[in-house]
Amino acid sequence: MSRMIRKIRKWTVEALDLPNDLVFDLPRLTWVGGKQLYIENHRGIVHFSPEALHLRTKEGTLEVYGSGLLIKEIMPEEIVVEGKINGINYREAEGSS
Repeated sequence: MSRMIRKIRKWTVEALDLPNDLVFDLPRLTWVGGKQLYIENHRGIVHFSPEALHLRTKEGTLEVYGSGLLIKEIMPEEIVVEGKINGINYREAEGSS
């Protein structure tokens, strides 16, 4: 994305008080009690096992770690994961800023 477009989007977010995840297509996570995770704005599953879920996002990979993980619901840009969630990590793709 060009620098000018980023500046315009940033100005739009600030001027109109819009949420960053909406304008920049960032992942949005809702973590409920360490046992359920609702993730919006993903671009597909990279890896899934009962111990880990890796999701592609616009600018990187979102990694969820735990035990007994299971995909409760999946939609084109949303996913609900249940199980014991121990941690979440976000890895920005090389070259993203």
